[in-house]
Amino acid sequence: MTAHSRPARPVILGQNQYGKAENRVVRITRDGATHHIKDLNVSVALSGDMDDVHYSGSNANVLPTDTTKNTVYAFAKEHGIESAEQFGIHLARHFVTSQDPIHRARIRIEEYAWERIEASDANSRFIGADEVKHSFVRKGQETRVTQITYDGAEWEVVSGLKDLTVLNSTNSEFWGYVKDKYTTLPEAYDRILATEVSGRWRFNWTDDEQRMPNWEKSYEQVRKHMLQAFAETYSLSLQQTLYQMGARIINNRSEIDEVRFSLPNKHHFLVDLEPFGLKNDNEVYFAADRPYGLIEATILRDGVEPRIPVDTTNL
Repeated sequence: MTAHSRPARPVILGQNQYGKAENRVVRITRDGATHHIKDLNVSVALSGDMDDVHYSGSNANVLPTDTTKNTVYAFAKEHGIESAEQFGIHLARHFVTSQDPIHRARIRIEEYAWERIEASDANSRFIGADEVKHSFVRKGQETRVTQITYDGAEWEVVSGLKDLTVLNSTNSEFWGYVKDKYTTLPEAYDRILATEVSGRWRFNWTDDEQRMPNWEKSYEQVRKHMLQAFAETYSLSLQQTLYQMGARIINNRSEIDEVRFSLPNKHHFLVDLEPFGLKNDNEVYFAADRPYGLIEATILRDGVEPRIPVDTTNL
């Protein structure tokens, strides 16, 4: 039998999932005249007994993606949005427990933060104390994210943030590195250290028998410890700063076992002002957006196995 006459090997379906991505939902909670806002972007992915729909086109086990979209909005009304994590848990539990063919649900959420607009000091009947109760300005510091995965028995919650830009204008050095014939970078003993933080942290809450974390407090505290570590670390390398940021979280937040950071080094280069007869004493910099060094690492509680993906681009 020639290679051309061999019977074809069967083609097998691999991992698959489906759902409705990027459902934008804004929930206003009215506490009398004082309003509260939650602004989410929710993506639902479901998997399970879905062989037939791929092999034959039978939709007998398929919950329409339009239904998953409607569920997001209905749950925003029925359950409210206490936190991104809590909302995702409600959704994941619903899809797995209400639909026999669905064995696993993954909910990804981005949260966009708002803060209240400060009222005018002027004692005006048009602008005053009442204004602050229902007027908001979008916060631009970072986007909060979470991913909730549920298979009917075990939970995995990985939360985090992205697009948080931070800078130290001193207390950073970079020297003593390997040099070869292609090295042109001068050693720096006082430099700007800046990065745009993308971080993810995994909770050790995995089943309903455990006490659930306070998701809102946890986020606030993790962010605080992360920023304090960035500010307080005298940095000889961005890797050292990254480790201190993760270690501070692990040491202070018992509900978290694993942290992963992706930190682009947002380079600031001293501008040569000598052609103009001026001395640049670490005062004027050129901020380069690319190319950039990219520093990534996972920090773990001792004895814990890593589970956050190395590439967090889509997490």
